[in-house]
Amino acid sequence: MNARHLEIIHLVNEHKRLTVSELAVHTGVSEVTIRSDLSYLEQQEHLTRVHGGAISIQTDDVNERLTIHFDVKQRLVAHAADLVLPGETVLIEGGSANALLAQALAQRGDVSIITPSAYIAHSLKNDHVDVILLGGVYQSQSESLVGPLTKLCIEHINFSTAFIGVDGFHQDSGFTSRDMMRADVVHTILKKKQRNIILTDASKFGKICPTTLGTIDDFAAVITNQGITESDLAWLKKQNIQLVLV
Repeated sequence: MNARHLEIIHLVNEHKRLTVSELAVHTGVSEVTIRSDLSYLEQQEHLTRVHGGAISIQTDDVNERLTIHFDVKQRLVAHAADLVLPGETVLIEGGSANALLAQALAQRGDVSIITPSAYIAHSLKNDHVDVILLGGVYQSQSESLVGPLTKLCIEHINFSTAFIGVDGFHQDSGFTSRDMMRADVVHTILKKKQRNIILTDASKFGKICPTTLGTIDDFAAVITNQGITESDLAWLKKQNIQLVLV
């Protein structure tokens, strides 16, 4: 990695999203060189390429994260929605794939949705579906609600299935989150001991984030796509968990 690569990483993390042309101006090299740099830095998992530029992997902005592996997430959502029965009350915790799932279920119109995500609730404003938005402290970038009030709401509300978003998975740590406050909300969800389902694309596997989300026994199913390592695949198959590979 050279000095220009380090500068690009710094710029993308600082601005959250930059175009190829903006990075070319900042660094004084051609757009062709920037595109090559972005491909290399994405392979090294320092950023994520999107159409016309790159975004920080550190961003919690749901709109930004929706652009990452969008087609894959749509396929995951189709399988996840099939696991939800008509008349169920579903808690959808947050994350970009879960936001797409909420929209798919809302279009069906035969479920009730509970969420601590203001983003998800707002995205369903034109749908004929019952939505319960939990209270709490508002995180502006992720548009999530967290804290003691959110946890209290979860403790006093009933649901049959919960879909959980994650930021990482490793055999040594299990499923993990970058945000301790959101992780604390997930721990409260898991304590309800309902059917908890992980919905995530394969890019999260092999990454370890600061906060572990329960134990593998807390989850009934994992829905992800082809691309996880044979080692992770074998490990998950040994657990008492339903694995759906799309």
